[in-house]
Amino acid sequence: MPKSIVVLGARNLGGAIVEHFLELGWSAAAVARSEDTLARVRERGALPLAADASNPDELARALHSARTELGSLDAIVNAVSAARPPRSGGAFGGGPFAEADLEAFHGWTVAVAEQAFVFLSAGSAALREAGGGGALIQITGGSSRRAIPGRGLWAAGAFATRALVQAAAQELRGEGIHAALLAVDATIESPKTAGYTRDAPRESLADMGEVAAPSRSSSSRALAR
Repeated sequence: MPKSIVVLGARNLGGAIVEHFLELGWSAAAVARSEDTLARVRERGALPLAADASNPDELARALHSARTELGSLDAIVNAVSAARPPRSGGAFGGGPFAEADLEAFHGWTVAVAEQAFVFLSAGSAALREAGGGGALIQITGGSSRRAIPGRGLWAAGAFATRALVQAAAQELRGEGIHAALLAVDATIESPKTAGYTRDAPRESLADMGEVAAPSRSSSSRALAR
């Protein structure tokens, strides 16, 4: 039986990760909310799972369905873009503290940390139910390494994500479950970022396929042990 992976969020980077694992001969499933994204997952040859990855109950059901349909559960990757910018607008990343409000804090900080918690909590439970072992890969950005002016709220969410993964790695290591953080310290070139990277040099942007490769390798090494 081939090993299996579930990717949360499959529109851009998540879709590239699904493709890489399918090329390796793994079975794959992806969790998404929009019908358009789910249709793309189906076209790639992966199992589409309609669920809100930020909802613990929905995610738990989706992961159970994946294990039932695929026959196993060996790796789970969180590629969800978790920030929820305020409907009222505001600066990208939350803006300067003197101008930000609680709505911005909840959207750029709390939502990001909460998504990581839901992923690690539901993901570790699902791997345990599948028999133990496997890998949890959380994707984040360069903001998990440093904060910059005007984006402190976003960085706070990324820092929290990093701390949660580090704690999970220590808690789960004894069970053979590998928790890892993949920090992409660059803007990824994708349809999502096209609006503000139009004039950026191509060499300054990260390629989705190249980012997906280390995700594949990290999970494969963890599961091989």
